[in-house]
Amino acid sequence: MSQDLRELFRKEAENSSELSMKKGHKDRFYKRLEKNFPFETNRRKTSLIIVKIAATWVVLFGLGALAYHFYTKNPPPIEVVNRDAENSLHKENSTIQLGDLSPDLKKVEEFYLASINYELSELEMSDGNKKLIDEFMQRLLTLNDEYEFLIKELNSIGPNNQTVTALIENLKLRLQLLYQLKEKLNELKTTRNEAHYEEQI
Repeated sequence: MSQDLRELFRKEAENSSELSMKKGHKDRFYKRLEKNFPFETNRRKTSLIIVKIAATWVVLFGLGALAYHFYTKNPPPIEVVNRDAENSLHKENSTIQLGDLSPDLKKVEEFYLASINYELSELEMSDGNKKLIDEFMQRLLTLNDEYEFLIKELNSIGPNNQTVTALIENLKLRLQLLYQLKEKLNELKTTRNEAHYEEQI
């Protein structure tokens, strides 16, 4: 048993001419195979055809289900619009503001209006400064009326450089006026504190 494999292969190669098969052996083998097992090859062909048909049905069924799902979605409900009400709302809301012209102008307008509202909320009203605050509020009301007039002009004439500049200047003036009021109130407060301090001394 302990022979060299190389030697065995060499001997077999020398004897290979003696061991070759007769001509037609392969064909005879296949004929016998078909004769003894004729249904195996037909079954394979039949099962392959059945698998192809089943795959076709699955694909067709899937496409049909997809098409059914796609085409049977509920259409959006039809909305009836009352044109008269829409036109009246449009006329009421058709005033153009400074912020409607561009995003940058909207930021400018929001900045000034927020600053103005903040300064107004910070005002401390007392009996001693009521007269001063009322005077400044009258000026603010005048500037506010001018601002409303400029907005009407903006809507009637259309946006132009002069109107936009005037609107921004109006907002600046209102904010500056509130800063001046705040300074005057601080001065008034310090003079009162000094006077009160001197009285105590």
